[in-house]
Amino acid sequence: MALNRDGSSPLFSPSVAGTLRLIVYMALACVLMVLDHRNGWMSRLRYGGSAIIEPVYRLASLPSDAFRAAAVAFADRKLLTDANQRLRENLLLANAKLNRMASVAEQNERLKELLDTQHSLGITVQLARLIDVDLGAYRHRATLNLGARDGVTVGQVVIDARGVMGQVIEVMPTTSTAMLITDPNHAVPVTIERTGLRTVAYGSQGGDALSLPNIPVSADVRVGDKLVTSGLGGRFPPGFPVGEIIESGQTESGMFLAAKAKPAADIARSDDVLLLHDLAEPVGPPPAASVAGPPAGLAGPVDAPAAAASTRTPGRAAAPAPAATSGGVR
Repeated sequence: MALNRDGSSPLFSPSVAGTLRLIVYMALACVLMVLDHRNGWMSRLRYGGSAIIEPVYRLASLPSDAFRAAAVAFADRKLLTDANQRLRENLLLANAKLNRMASVAEQNERLKELLDTQHSLGITVQLARLIDVDLGAYRHRATLNLGARDGVTVGQVVIDARGVMGQVIEVMPTTSTAMLITDPNHAVPVTIERTGLRTVAYGSQGGDALSLPNIPVSADVRVGDKLVTSGLGGRFPPGFPVGEIIESGQTESGMFLAAKAKPAADIARSDDVLLLHDLAEPVGPPPAASVAGPPAGLAGPVDAPAAAASTRTPGRAAAPAPAATSGGVR
């Protein structure tokens, strides 16, 4: 049983006083409900009470809100950090791909130049790739990815899209070594394209220029003159670009002119080169003719015995031709 306020008697007691108290409470409750429904007094009371109690609720929820905000901030910071890291990685990857695309485009351009050079030469060439370059102080060599199994031989000329690079000096089964024209031990016969003067271009220890030390004093040599292969010696076919004069002057003795030339080939940047397989001109003296005389189209009619005598071997004596009559050659 429920007790009243002072705890002396129960609310629902079987006595008359308890019943009257219950009726009064119920009537008061009904009056309050009617007044609240019609005039909204309790709503205003609740509104005022909530305005007073709301700061207490906010103050009580501050620790929970702060913890939740800290957790959200930490989670957001971690997400932002991860997203930033992924974006940086994607940016680096995109830059790497872009640089590779630029490199591939440049390589394709060089290959196109090599292909155009191959078509313009009209001779048999072979495409090779440089796998190592040694530009030391005393030797300038390049290693190619082709060797004896690919038909490479010692002495083959190596060119790129711009000019002569060197020649093969050593051949292995799958690789070969080429001496560059800038090697101090290399020399190539050249011609000054403007004047036709023949001379020899030597390599230098610096590795970035060619030396022409033995030019006659009376020669007309100017800065900007183009050097091409002269074809002398039979190793380098004539007409291939070798370099460009960048400096000219007299030697210390005053007996010769000395010049420096910049190589035409892009030695420091070329990745793909061409190997020449046949020369533009044959090497060595021309073959001896079996029969000396005028061309067949200009030769007159001859007797059969004379023609037979001309085709006999030199070791045997030729039979005498029959005597000619006034009527012509028989």
